[in-house]
Formats: sequence, structure tokens, C-alpha cells
Amino acid sequence: MRDRYARNITYLRLSVTDLCSLRCRYCMPAGGVPKRDRGDVCSLEELVEITQATVDCGVRKVRLTGGEPLVRRGILDICRGISAISEVEELCLTTNGAALSQLAKPLREAGVDRLNVSLDTLRPDRYAYMTRAGRLEEAFRGLEAAAEAGFTGTKLNVVLMKGFNEDEIPDFVSLARRYPIEVRFIELMPIGEGGTAQFLPAQAVLDACPDLRPAEGSGVARRYRPPDGPGLVGLIEPMSHRFCKSCDRIRVTADGKLKPCLHSNQEIPLRGLHGEALRRAIREGAAAKPERHHMNETGRSEAGRNMHQIGG
Repeated sequence: MRDRYARNITYLRLSVTDLCSLRCRYCMPAGGVPKRDRGDVCSLEELVEITQATVDCGVRKVRLTGGEPLVRRGILDICRGISAISEVEELCLTTNGAALSQLAKPLREAGVDRLNVSLDTLRPDRYAYMTRAGRLEEAFRGLEAAAEAGFTGTKLNVVLMKGFNEDEIPDFVSLARRYPIEVRFIELMPIGEGGTAQFLPAQAVLDACPDLRPAEGSGVARRYRPPDGPGLVGLIEPMSHRFCKSCDRIRVTADGKLKPCLHSNQEIPLRGLHGEALRRAIREGAAAKPERHHMNETGRSEAGRNMHQIGG
């Protein structure tokens, strides 16, 4: 499945909920978001059907997102349903880790291949401040449970924020020096609750840790390897080094809208479509993927929704 700029679309990011157990300041309103009526979000059957249709069109990697996907009722059934699609080569899930201590092993048994865990600080007081509700020890217990359940290739997603965690860059990199994980530093995007005041370019990671050596890239990440450890450091730079020309993904929101681009307000309704009509809508949506975003010029995403309403 190719778009009009000849990019091969093989990656689906599928949101299963816009709810979250935390209230991170750059992502969620302080009071959280209203719980939707059950009929306003895709059912298990719809999520599997939509995934199957994207696979029929060429998708091979699926990532479950939110909000926080582990608060979605029936998340294990969703994982089982999607992992049973034989053409899905990799099923991943992004989580804040708070529920992993209970769900890591069941997720592994349900067919999830790999996890990304969002963790913006290693300091309990900062974690409590940023999440408004979270406890850092729960995330650490989740990471331990994931390792015990047999997950490998786990990635830590760290949103860079000036004046908040820039002094922790060496501490995060030290995790890649000690463990076979990938620490991914992500530039803060001006979307939803996020703004530009705390923007910190990913170059700050290389400035803080000049001994990092280039490694083979992966997807949209520039990757580096510490000379004294088994892990990797990735840089996700939507602002500094726009990677739109190599973007291979589409997104489907929890309420069943296909977004060809995270930062476009274009949405294609998929609910109620079946068979060839559903596949045609997916192909048309992918074909409509814009060449690039315009955040560098406007200083603001055109997404039309907050991040938790799209899928991280």
C-alpha cells in the first residue's frame, strides 16, 4: 500500500482508548477526560476487523496505543484477536507501565511481542509532579515484570523537556550502558496540552553524552550505541529533523477514524464499513497522506485533537 509520494505504508498505530491512568501535564487535562459511552469507541470485533483490513492492504506491524491501552476493558482479548492475524509480523504496545506488574505475563501470553514504556523522569518527586497521580515505583515494578515475562527489546520513551528532565539525560543513557534496552528521547511536539516553551532539541542528548557512537537506524529514530554497554539510544526528532519523507504509518483512533498523518486534521471514518468498502477507505486514506507536517513553520500541530485522543 503506497501513498501518492511512493511511501510504503506497513505500520498501523491503533488506539484502543483515549482514557489514561495518569495525567501527564503535556498530554492530559488536569481533570482527565470524560469516559465515553461504550458505543462511541470501537468494539473488540471492530478493532480486529479494521486491523485485518489494513493487513489486507499491506500493514505488517501493529502497535496498540491510547491513552493508556491497559485501562481498556478486554485488552487481552484485543491482543489475542490481533495476534491471531497471521500476516501481523509484530504486535507492540505502548504503556505507561503502571499496570504492567499485573499484566506483563498475560500480555506476553496474548501475543504481544514487544513493549514501549513511557518514562520521562527517574526521580519520584518529578514523576509525581508530571503525572499528577503516578508513583515511579509502579513503573519500575512494571519494567521488572516485563523482563520476567520474557519481553526483550523493550524501549523507554522519554519526552525531552527543558527545565524538567534535561539534567537526567546522562542518567537515562546510563540505563543503556547497563541493560539491553533502547532509551528513546522524543522531542516535545506542540500538540494538545504540549507547547513550545519547554522544547528541547534532541541534539542535547549528544551534547550531554558525546561518547555515543552512531548505530544503524530504526524506523524514524536515529540510533546511537554507548561504547561501554549493551543498549541503544534513539533520537526521535519530529521538530529538528523532520522524518516525514520516510514515514510508513497510519493511525486509527479509538472511535474508528483513520488519520493518514498525526499532524493533519484529516480523518476518514471507518466504522460501519466492511469488506472491500473498508479496504477501499483505508487505501484512499493512505493515499491522501500529506507530504509533511508544518509544525516548523506554524509552531503548532494541525492534528485537531489532543495526543491521547489520537494514540501516542
